[in-house]
Amino acid sequence: MSDDTRPSALRYILQILAYGAFAAVIAYFSTSPPYRLRGDNDALVKLSFSHSAQLVQACRERSEAELAKLAPNMRTKMDCPRQRADVLLELDMDDKPLYRIKTPPTGLRQDGAATVYRRLDIPAGRHVFRARLADGPDGIFHFAREVDLNLAPGQVLIVDFLTAEGGFVFIHG
Repeated sequence: MSDDTRPSALRYILQILAYGAFAAVIAYFSTSPPYRLRGDNDALVKLSFSHSAQLVQACRERSEAELAKLAPNMRTKMDCPRQRADVLLELDMDDKPLYRIKTPPTGLRQDGAATVYRRLDIPAGRHVFRARLADGPDGIFHFAREVDLNLAPGQVLIVDFLTAEGGFVFIHG
């Protein structure tokens, strides 16, 4: 073997130094600069739900003349449009608006659920939250709930809407 094909001690030393420098950079950036999710005196409000609103129009019965114009395989007595209404949501904290959201239904025929996800840092402490939701073509708020909560620094408040539970649910922990 010639001297050119054998690794030299200098090459090993340079490799060790390069790996050591790389490890030192990784170790430094794993702890510095410190990452802070939110401020020392902040809490977090997460508004997250998916809701299917009411139909824009009610079902109606077709007349005999209308049925005769349709193809035989399309002759159903009831005509039920699939389009759903927009979901209107208002969330207030201490009588000040946090969110005013108008969300259309999803889907090609606008017949799916409206989905909302928002997050907001707020000051920790005692707050009164008021949530209202309108899910019909009339735009009237049929669901409302008000709660008085004391949120600690770093605490998360989740505002959800569950029809089976009767409307808004406030989960804090």
